[in-house]
Amino acid sequence: MDPFGNPAVSVVIPTHTERRWASLTRTVRSAQSQTYPAVEVVVVVDHNPAMATRVRAEFPGVTVLENAYTRGASGNRNTGAFHTRTPLIAFLDDDTVAATTWLQGLITPFRDDRVVGAGGGIIPAWEGSHPRWWPDELLWAVGVSYTGMPTSTAPIRNVWSASMIVRRDAFLAVGGFRTGFGKLGDQNRPEDTELCLRMSAVNGGHWMYVPSAVIDHEVPRSRSTFRFLMARCYHEGRGKVQMAGLLPKEQKLGAEADYLKRTLPRAVARNLLHATMGRGGFHALRAVTVVAAVLAAAWGGGVETIAGLLDTGATVPSTPAV
Repeated sequence: MDPFGNPAVSVVIPTHTERRWASLTRTVRSAQSQTYPAVEVVVVVDHNPAMATRVRAEFPGVTVLENAYTRGASGNRNTGAFHTRTPLIAFLDDDTVAATTWLQGLITPFRDDRVVGAGGGIIPAWEGSHPRWWPDELLWAVGVSYTGMPTSTAPIRNVWSASMIVRRDAFLAVGGFRTGFGKLGDQNRPEDTELCLRMSAVNGGHWMYVPSAVIDHEVPRSRSTFRFLMARCYHEGRGKVQMAGLLPKEQKLGAEADYLKRTLPRAVARNLLHATMGRGGFHALRAVTVVAAVLAAAWGGGVETIAGLLDTGATVPSTPAV
């Protein structure tokens, strides 16, 4: 804790492949350059001993660990988090760059003892240009802040693990991220959302979103295509159904329902209006893209529901797909 009473923080960065070495280097440097310095920066390597050896050699002053759990981002993050001893634990992905004031902004909400975690604004760092046909309401598909999220500090149901800070005791109370459920290869499951929901259930705690605590999240050209977006929405639909099966029956996915009922219809209507007013043909493409994304997510949700019924013979909860 610093002289002003702010709690100490450790930063955990999961990584898995040397193909991201340049990105990892930028992430570590940004974590080490905070105006509110972290007590410890921990890099956790996912079952890649050769890479762990290289990280130890090339990043002095950084704690380097190897994933002690099953392969995947959840086990990676837990390995680092369980190692730390600070009251607050922050997470960055290995393809992000945090602004120097990132940690300073994220610790502010913890003056309220009811806050169990917080997340910051995530800005896309496109390798190319932002595709004009891609609606801002669908930017979540590349792991960045999207239209429909708060524009000032406010309570929120969940944040992303690419820019997340948690109260240590609440994190440990729920056992951390659910290992075996999360990102692995091309598989996308909302392990961060699932964690946020479990942590919120601890003594009625809640999460805060601090959009001014920003990081840049790299978006390679391979993730700037319509094909990628549709695949991402499909897997998100499957992942949300899987997550719903892990939650208590009384815990509803209200944020998804509101997104489907309010945010996306407004996006379609706004872009169609702009298209009819001659403000650019890309607005019509954005409207079509929103509809296609909903259909892709619904298809994924339906596939996962059927798969669950075939696997267990039990009733799978009916939930929004996005």
